[in-house]
Amino acid sequence: MTGLKRLRPLGLLAPLVILVALAVPAVGLADVTPIYIKESQQAYESQLAKGEIAAATFNKKLRSLHIKTKNGTLYLYKYPKKGFPALDTQLKSHHITVTVLKPTEAAKEVKPAKHKLRYIAGGLLILVILIVGVVLLVNRRRGRDE
Repeated sequence: MTGLKRLRPLGLLAPLVILVALAVPAVGLADVTPIYIKESQQAYESQLAKGEIAAATFNKKLRSLHIKTKNGTLYLYKYPKKGFPALDTQLKSHHITVTVLKPTEAAKEVKPAKHKLRYIAGGLLILVILIVGVVLLVNRRRGRDE
């Protein structure tokens, strides 16, 4: 058995190893973001009246209020235009920790469309690699059979 014949099975495994190596980082790219439950104004006001709110974070860019209750549940309340000052004073009067996100932090919450395009480009790259691998494998076998 020559050296090339011994290495042939490894040559067949190489594209599979490359695909797995490319797929593993893609799995880790998933963002770990907290899941917020959307709530209405009545639900927000009842939580405020009962004293269930532990902390609140404003995102002025999206006009949203991230609420963390004392039991650890996360809620998202979308407030109307120019509603920030009234909500801020309400929360501070109930001695709740209020945080306002800086514009750069607030912009991070806006979901860009770039990621979708990156995943499509990554998928196309993997597809091209597979096609090239199959073509090379078929050409190699044709040359050997002739």
